[in-house]
Amino acid sequence: MTLVVGVDIGGTKTSAGLVDSSGTLLAVRTLPTPAAQGPAAVLDTAAGLVAEVAFGAGDVTAVGVGSAGVVDPRRGVIVSATGAITGWAGTDLRGEVSRRLGLPVTVGNDVHAHALGEQWRGAAAGYADVLLVAVGTGIGASVVLGGRVLRGAHSVAGHAGHVPVVAAAGRPCPCGGHGHVEAVASGPAMLAEYRARAAAAVAGLADVARLAAQGDRIAVSVLTGGAAALGSTIGGLMNVIDPEVVVVGGGVAACGELWWQALREGIAAEVLPALREVPVGPAVLGGDAALLGAARMALEVAG
Repeated sequence: MTLVVGVDIGGTKTSAGLVDSSGTLLAVRTLPTPAAQGPAAVLDTAAGLVAEVAFGAGDVTAVGVGSAGVVDPRRGVIVSATGAITGWAGTDLRGEVSRRLGLPVTVGNDVHAHALGEQWRGAAAGYADVLLVAVGTGIGASVVLGGRVLRGAHSVAGHAGHVPVVAAAGRPCPCGGHGHVEAVASGPAMLAEYRARAAAAVAGLADVARLAAQGDRIAVSVLTGGAAALGSTIGGLMNVIDPEVVVVGGGVAACGELWWQALREGIAAEVLPALREVPVGPAVLGGDAALLGAARMALEVAG
C-alpha cells in the first residue's frame, strides 16, 4: 500500500501525518511553528516532523503540504501571506521541502487541504461538488468541483471573507478594504464588537457564545448578526457554484445552535429555490482534515 505524508503549516503549529492510500491516518506529530524565526526554521521543523512520522514505516513516496497564505501550486511558491510567519511570502515551499527530504512534494493552501480532507474521509465524503467555509481568525473557503479543487488563475480562489455584505458596510477589513464579511463575521470581529457594545472584558469568543446561550441580549445580537451575514455570503456563493453539500468548519462553528440557526437562516434568505435542500453542516475531521487533504495531494504525485 502506498504511503505518503501530509503536512499542515500554520502560524501557530505545524503537523505532519503518515497516511496510506485508503486515507487511514497512521501517525501524527505536531510542534509549535517557529514563525518569528523565518522560513528556514519553519521548513526545518516541517521536514523534521516528516522524518519522525515516516521513521520505520517503510517507503514514503511523496509529501503534500498545506500552508497558510496564497500558494501557487504550479510553481510551488508562497505568493503572499500575512505576517503570521515572518518572511513567508516568496518562499519556494515545494523546492525547499523537497530538497530537505529528497522526495516529490506538492503544495497548496491550507483551506483547500481542509476541503480535500473532508471530501475524502469527512463530512463531504461521497460528494464531488463541495463548498467548504472555514470561519476562525479569518474567513476562507474552498470550492471542489468534480473532485478537484478550484484554485483560480491567480491561486486566490476561495477568499470568501472578502465578499462585500451590507452588514459590514464601512467596516475596515484586515485586507485593507472595507465592508467585507470578515469584518463582521470572523471570530476577532465578533469579539471586538461585543467588547465595544457591552463595555465588558470577555476573554474570548467562547465566552460570548456562552453569554448568548444564557440570553445576554448583546451577545445574541453580535453572534446572530455575524452568522446571518456569513450565511448571506454562503448563500450567494451557492448560487454561483451549485454545490451538492456545504461544510462549515473553524473555531467559530463551535459557537452553538444560536449561531448555526442564524447562519442557516441567512443562507435560506439568499439561495435559489433549487438549492434550498442542499445540506449544510459542520466539518467533522478537525485538525486531521488538512493532513488528510495534503496527503491526498501527495497521492496524486505518487501516482
